[in-house]
This record gives sequence, structure tokens and C-alpha cells, in this order.
Amino acid sequence: MHIAIAGNIGSGKTTLTRLLAKHFGWEAHFEDVDTNPYLNSFYEDMQRWSFNLQIYFLNSRFRQILEIRESGKTVVQDRTIYEDAYIFAPNLHYMNLMTTRDFENYISLFELMSSLVQPPDLLIYLRASVPTLVNQIQKRGRDYEEAIRLDYLKKLNERYETWITNYKLGKLLIFNVDDIDVEEKPEDLAMIIEKVNGQLHGLF
Repeated sequence: MHIAIAGNIGSGKTTLTRLLAKHFGWEAHFEDVDTNPYLNSFYEDMQRWSFNLQIYFLNSRFRQILEIRESGKTVVQDRTIYEDAYIFAPNLHYMNLMTTRDFENYISLFELMSSLVQPPDLLIYLRASVPTLVNQIQKRGRDYEEAIRLDYLKKLNERYETWITNYKLGKLLIFNVDDIDVEEKPEDLAMIIEKVNGQLHGLF
């Protein structure tokens, strides 16, 4: 099975991916941030590097999905291929940080790739307000994330909500990160585990 965790920058995807993998004995696939050759450059000059970064992510996630399906294992994945196409790339285009020519090229490639892969068996969406995102981004202290603007996070949140409202590809669970702390409160993690179990193994 393929479980995917979606959410804005700083919503806690990586943490929840790690905790669910540990609890259920699943394999975890994390987002490629440490070895991504474009991230630092992108945050220094978004206009110059936006297309390169999005193509890198698209390739990386497409490869991940193929590996997940071929492995025959149950895998929990940190971020989905859909978020780049429906949230990040359109937002960069809207902000004039990606040209229309590059954006159309990117979307064409995404549509081809997404037609060749199965969607996740369960999508978990972590909803978070901008103050919560900022707090969690500051807490982890990645240098390149210090330049992220509030209006950028706000726009991404709006696009996430539009995407999730229209998501019809499979089972969906939504958790409000403002109200829970899966690392500090075991009862919050237990609640999520119970709901995930219900979705994957429940009768209804």
C-alpha cells in the first residue's frame, strides 16, 4: 500500500511520516531536501531556478512512486507528486517566478507522468495556519528557509485548500496541525493512528 502525507512547508509531514513508519513498520520515503542540488539556489533567486527545481522534484517523486509500486511493500511518502503540479508550480507562475512557456512545459510533463502512476491508497493532509507554519519552520532552522515570505506561505495555503477540496483520487484524511502535537502528545499521535487504521482496514 501507498500512504502519502501532504501539506505546506513546515506542516509536519516529515515528522508524521517518521512516526507512522515507526508505529506500523512501514517503509518511509522522505522528500529529497538534503541532496537537492537546486534548493539553495532557488531560495536565492527564485525566478532563475524555479523551473529547474520543479523538474527535479517531479522526476524525484515520479521515480519514488514507481519504486513504491514495484517494491510490494507498504510505504508512507513525505509529500506527493500532485502538490508540485497543483500548488507549487502554479504559484510560481502566478508570482511571475516561472514563465508561461516553462509552466506549460512542466504541466504537460506532469500530465504524462501522472497518467502512468496510481494515486496513493490513502492521502493524509496536514492543514496548518501561517503562524503555525512559521513557528515550525523557525524551529527546524534550515538556513535556506529563512528567506520564505509570509505572503508566499499564505498563497500556498490557499492553493492547498483548493486542491484538497477537489481531491477525488482516493481515500483522504485531514488533520488540523494547529490543534495537535504528535511529537509531544502521545494521545494526538494515537488519534491519528486510530483514524489511519480505520481508513485502511475499517469496514466502512
